[in-house]
Amino acid sequence: MKRLYKTAHLNRETVERKWYVVDAEDQVLGRLSSRIASILRGKHKPTWSPHVDGGDFVIVTNAEKVRLTGRKPEQKYYLHHTGYPGGMRKTPISRVLEKQPERVVRKAVWGMLPKNRLGRKMIKKLKVYSGPEHPHKAQKPESLPL
Repeated sequence: MKRLYKTAHLNRETVERKWYVVDAEDQVLGRLSSRIASILRGKHKPTWSPHVDGGDFVIVTNAEKVRLTGRKPEQKYYLHHTGYPGGMRKTPISRVLEKQPERVVRKAVWGMLPKNRLGRKMIKKLKVYSGPEHPHKAQKPESLPL
């Protein structure tokens, strides 16, 4: 018996990428990040394959106006180690949000992507800006409602 249809397998050459712009003003950080991570992976497309980077580009504007729920501004810390004995450093998320709001959104999205070379390629398609302006007007990004 002959098959009438074939399963479409995505590969690097057949991926069609779109550009989306997301306004992060008054959006909850975790919900925003999970939606962005899904788009970067390409899970919103019917041709999604776990072994191919088939996602789209995402531009996030107004990252400084993202919202944290509960007591996260006082209780959540980012940890890093300097490499020296006793070199663990804690930085409150509220301070990072004041100085580098792009880093907060990028780190939240990175936590939801695969930790392999595919995930490192996906995070490069995320463009985060603290203000309402972005330099990607030539790509004609579509607005993404969340």
